[in-house]
Amino acid sequence: MTSDDDSPRVLDAVELGAYLTLIEVTALIRHAVEQQLRQAGDLSYVQFQLLATLGDSPDGSRRMTELADGVVYSRSGLTHQAGVLEAAGLVTRAPSPEDERGVTVTITPAGRERLAAVFPGHIEVVDRLLLEPLGHEGAVTLGTLLGPVRDHIRAAPPRSAAPRRRRS
Repeated sequence: MTSDDDSPRVLDAVELGAYLTLIEVTALIRHAVEQQLRQAGDLSYVQFQLLATLGDSPDGSRRMTELADGVVYSRSGLTHQAGVLEAAGLVTRAPSPEDERGVTVTITPAGRERLAAVFPGHIEVVDRLLLEPLGHEGAVTLGTLLGPVRDHIRAAPPRSAAPRRRRS
């Protein structure tokens, strides 16, 4: 947003403080979660997100495009991460039954076992760093505040709908 004189908008102290606090808290929690996932299951954060998303799916499968949009990761990066998980026997990849150009990723029993191994520690980290300091009412408030922001950001077309850049 700009004002009438076309000068850039400046955040006031409250807005800047809220933004910086959100960024710092997010970075600190993500770092702790990543450490726990590496130690408990030799998983990156993105690999955990992929397995957890697949584990929550009724049939344990999702199309790569859906996964990329859901975990907010590039298509090429996601393809690499799915390959790492496939090599470890935690997922399988196959042509999509609906569209042979698409790829479907499915969690394996070993993938479900790995999720089960990392979840208790994952929940402990999230509980200790985020939920305990907030309390239940604070968690409700945080969800109420951030839900509309998430929805606003997600209302834009998914990244998978963006045209791919051509290599020269």
